[in-house]
Amino acid sequence: MKHVPFQDLKRLHASIKGELDAAVADVIDNTAFVGGSAVQTFEESFGEAHETGSGAGCGSGTDALSLTLRALGVGAGDEVIVPAMTFIATAEAVVHVGATPVIADVDPHTLLLTPETVDAVKTSATRAVMPVHLYGHIIPAAHLEAWRNEGLIVIEDAAQAHLGTTDGMPVGTIGHAACFSFYPGKNLGGFGDGGMVIAQNPALIDEVRRIRDHGRTSKYVHDIVGYCSRLDGLQAAVLDVKLRHLPAWTANRVALAETYRSLLGAQLVPWEDGAVHHLLVARVQNRDDLQTKLKEVGVSSGIHYPVPLSKQPWLADATPPCPGAEVAADEILSLPMDPLMPIEDVHYVVEQVTAMAAA
Repeated sequence: MKHVPFQDLKRLHASIKGELDAAVADVIDNTAFVGGSAVQTFEESFGEAHETGSGAGCGSGTDALSLTLRALGVGAGDEVIVPAMTFIATAEAVVHVGATPVIADVDPHTLLLTPETVDAVKTSATRAVMPVHLYGHIIPAAHLEAWRNEGLIVIEDAAQAHLGTTDGMPVGTIGHAACFSFYPGKNLGGFGDGGMVIAQNPALIDEVRRIRDHGRTSKYVHDIVGYCSRLDGLQAAVLDVKLRHLPAWTANRVALAETYRSLLGAQLVPWEDGAVHHLLVARVQNRDDLQTKLKEVGVSSGIHYPVPLSKQPWLADATPPCPGAEVAADEILSLPMDPLMPIEDVHYVVEQVTAMAAA
């Protein structure tokens, strides 16, 4: 029986093993495990790749969101709008700085925030909006610009959107900042956790760096209470190697996604140019049965996300129904997507999905 993995990190890492081994060895030889040249180099390279200045590495994508909110002065008494369809970290980060997450529904087709869904929950206490580039599908530049023009702080949750663009502009160049995750399964993933903040404003990046490192202004002078959330040297070295390959891997993802779209069409969650396809998501009836049947024929799949924020236990009581997200949560199925995935595997996956859906 054929086996199509959901993602094959072993294959990916094997393709650049020599480069990875050399980068890790260099960090070990220089004992630069926290901070150091590897982190500085990667921060600069990642910022340049997104047409911003140098970024600020940190311990996780969740921390990137929290640090950015705090650096921009968001806190107690402020409301921050987040989408119902996202990973819980988007809302957690708001709570971590003492602010209140307000859950907005998403467009029922794209599953992204829109001006209409944001307006439906906006109040006089709304300070910021955190649009999520879900699945690597990028929220239109016009939406991001409109929120900024309304006076809202716009923090792009780009955890799934490395190198994504909208109207030709990289993520992070329209909002006040963009926050990334380097969790191993991301388009750019480390050998552990990690995160990054990028912004056009150098002062914001400096403030994130200060907060992430115990609020220090020099080695033993700490003028604010900060966090310990630093990107370590080994992760930075690994990520810098992988960043060099990311444009080619992204092009492969785009090509695979277009093949999926040519074969499955309207069954897929739609996207616009500039998407980077962290996930390839279909909407199907009897989703759980289909997932079981696909597993029986060797096709691995996932669900992102089966419980929208509007249904999460600690958020549900304060959140009105979000039908766009809640209906989708019962239908979405993430199909295999890997930058080194053979095109034959895409055809096999589509054949199985089509045959089972017709049965």
